[in-house]
Amino acid sequence: MPWEEEEKSSFAGPMAIVEIASFNTQSGIIAREAGASRLELCDNADLGGTTPPIEWLTKIRSRDGTDIDVPINVMIRPRGGDFVYTALEFDRMKDSITEFKSTSKVDGFVFGTLTAERTVDVDRTTELVSLAAPLPCTFHRAFDELEDLYQGLEDVIRCRIRTILTSGGESNAVQGRKVLAQLVRQAGDRVVIMPGGGVRSMNLQLLHGDIQASAYHSSALFQPNTVVNAEEVCRMRAILL
Repeated sequence: MPWEEEEKSSFAGPMAIVEIASFNTQSGIIAREAGASRLELCDNADLGGTTPPIEWLTKIRSRDGTDIDVPINVMIRPRGGDFVYTALEFDRMKDSITEFKSTSKVDGFVFGTLTAERTVDVDRTTELVSLAAPLPCTFHRAFDELEDLYQGLEDVIRCRIRTILTSGGESNAVQGRKVLAQLVRQAGDRVVIMPGGGVRSMNLQLLHGDIQASAYHSSALFQPNTVVNAEEVCRMRAILL
């Protein structure tokens, strides 16, 4: 690989952020109050996340009539399954971005579109980024389905994506941490590599020591619960201080 492992410095630089995936409004409110740096709002955890109802965004933002200032990124994904979308599904994605953006309550969007050849669909991704502008966009774990993650990184950067959510092509971030560290080095300051997939307080210190990412993604869930665990959010924040 062109991005071979280098000597790591120990937890240098500014504190990394913790983004919490929130699959219901209660989770969003709890995560915010527990100190989450950012929320990823999505529906259907069992499908890996889909576009949430727009009412959820309004409810989290306006709890008790007071605006909540934590950044909220909204997932745009019309269904579960693969990330190769029909023309009708792609139109639904564009409509969703337009609708959420019109509320002025969203801070960014999360999506990913691939070709049948398991490459980044650069044209469609660029179109979605342009539609979302000036709000920043995250390319979600569709990235992990790519044939070549390192070429995919360059393709995503071409689309003006700000953040890539990835497990390094593995089922979880712990298994993919070596690749994640390589992606962080390859990306430099051109895009944020945000490790996700099974990230919890029990493994975050290991992950941050090996990867040195500036952001991490977690649902902070413990099965069979479907609501964010506030103490887990606090533990992860403390690890990254």
